[in-house]
Formats: sequence, structure tokens, C-alpha cells
Amino acid sequence: MKTRIITAIVACCILLPVLIFSDTPALPGAMALCALIAVYEMVSCIGLKKAYVLNIPLYIYALGFPFFIRYAANIELIRQVTLAVCLVTALYFFSVLTFSHGKYKLADISICFITVFYILAGFNSIMILRDYELGGKYVYLTVFLGAWITDTFAYFCGMLFGRGGKHKLIPDVSPKKTVEGSIGGIIFCMIGMVVFGVIINHISDTLHANYLFLVLGGFLASVVSQIGDLCMSVIKRTYGIKDYGKLFPGHGGMLDRFDSVIAVSIVLAAFCSFFNFFEVI
Repeated sequence: MKTRIITAIVACCILLPVLIFSDTPALPGAMALCALIAVYEMVSCIGLKKAYVLNIPLYIYALGFPFFIRYAANIELIRQVTLAVCLVTALYFFSVLTFSHGKYKLADISICFITVFYILAGFNSIMILRDYELGGKYVYLTVFLGAWITDTFAYFCGMLFGRGGKHKLIPDVSPKKTVEGSIGGIIFCMIGMVVFGVIINHISDTLHANYLFLVLGGFLASVVSQIGDLCMSVIKRTYGIKDYGKLFPGHGGMLDRFDSVIAVSIVLAAFCSFFNFFEVI
């Protein structure tokens, strides 16, 4: 526990300056680095670490897309390029499979394609939310709030109310998670979103929080946060590993620490395409 706490404090100290200077290249640089490490961890988990013919394009996407999103400044162009990259990469992967003469397995290549683009979508959705024209400098913070409030209070509520483990959430995937912890994480995430809205109302002269959408977003973020965590656990158990890496002592790798963030950012980016957390006064 002590190691986990120390690691979390150090990580927050590193992350805080990035968030403060999020309107500079610091944020896309940080997202590019996180995405690169996460992609490496995933291909290593699948057993394709040395499959450079597959990996190199993925590493290029990881490093390039956050900067492309920041400086393209055109959401329609971003959508077109993303679609084109996905389609071309799918064709490329299947071509590699076809001409590899059995060196690579269809299941591994398919899982690699799906999981890596899911990872890239997660980190790049943070960039999209940050550059969102209506309160983007506040909106993207809800990703971290949603994921980490859920994670923290699900743990403590599970410890407090789920003692004895009578109501396991999904024991086959994560034996320690309880229904009580899951519900607690959802409730406190919604409360946290409302508190965040109150804070923004006090510090911003131009924006007003839409509390209904913040509550809905908090509920959605919390549920998805837990699903994202469980999905990454399923992959680990499928390939027989405990953690994706050792980058964060006591926490594991990048994917172990950001599994919930990835899921939440994707869903909130979609949510905010239709509903606004903040309105102009």
C-alpha cells in the first residue's frame, strides 16, 4: 500500500505541470509518450513485441496522432484521416497475415488491431476533449476525475461495505471487486462531477455548469471506467500475465494505471459530441 501511495503522489506531481500547460505541446507530447508505452505493453502481452512489421506503424500512430489532433484544428479532417488510417491498417495487417506463411496467428493479429486502436482512441480522445471549443480546458479533466474517483471510492466502499466478499462483481475476472464497491464508485463519481461543476462556476466568468449532463456523464463515466478496467483484466488473464508492465511500482504498467482513463475518454468524447457539460453565460 505504501508503495502504491508513493507512486501515485509522484505520478500526480509529473502529471500536474502537463495539465497546467495543456495548451502547449506538453499535453500532446505526454499523450504521445503514454500511447507509445501502452501500445508497447499491449503488443508485448500478445506476444508480438518482435513483430516489427506490425509494430512500427502502430508506434508511428501513437507518436503522431496527438500532435495531428492538436494542430489539425479541424474535427472533420481528423475523422477522415482516422477512418482512412484504420481501413488501410486493417488491409495491411491482413496482408502481413496472408504473406507471413503462418508466422503470425489470426487471433493475435486481430486482438492486436482491436486493442491498439482502442488504446490510441483513448489517449487521443483526451486531446479532442481538451481542444473542445466549449470549455475544453475544463471538460477534458472530467476524464481523469471520472476514472480516478471511481477507482478510489470503489476500493474504499468495497473495503467498508463489501467485507467478506458476499457480493462479488465478476469473480472470474477480478476476484476482489464487489457490487458494493461498484455502486459506491458510481455514486461518488456523480457527486464528484457536480462538485467539479460548482468549482468551475466559481472560477469561470463565461461558463455555467449543466448539472444534469454532469450527473449523467458521471454515471456513464463511472460505469465505463469499471468496464474498461475489467476488459483489460480479461486480456491479461487470457495471456497469463499479472501486470502489463512495471512502470509504476505497486500499480503495474501504463495500461494497468490508465485502463479506466482510456475507456472513459472515449465515451465522454462521444457524449460531449451531443451534450455539453458547460454552457456560455
